Amino acid sequence: QVQLVESGGGLVQAGGSLRLSCAASERSFSIYTMGWFRQAPGKEREFVAAIRWNGGRTYYADSVQGRFTISRDNAKNTVYLQMNSLKPEDTAVYYCAADSRGYSGSLYGRSRYDYWGQGTQVTVSS
Repeated sequence: QVQLVESGGGLVQAGGSLRLSCAASERSFSIYTMGWFRQAPGKEREFVAAIRWNGGRTYYADSVQGRFTISRDNAKNTVYLQMNSLKPEDTAVYYCAADSRGYSGSLYGRSRYDYWGQGTQVTVSS
């Protein structure tokens, strides 16, 4: 069973930066798209960013466009989320997700992804 292992969360002041990483436990794991979602207390899990494994095209939620950057290392089956200019409203548990089936559904939606990480807490203080 493939696992997605996240790291890099923590506590940071507003305006600061954090970098999240997510690695698939098996190098032979086939990936079509990887994404990041987040869930704040009392709220639904929401899309943050995604990247197509072949070609590297990226997609962002409006709320993070220009501040967050998603990237990947194909050889390591690892995806990163560089988060700059963090705001208190970015506070949430961040989850990485992988699409291993290549479905044509929206990559902004949770149903596109069939593997999920355990989540990592990001807290931004004001």
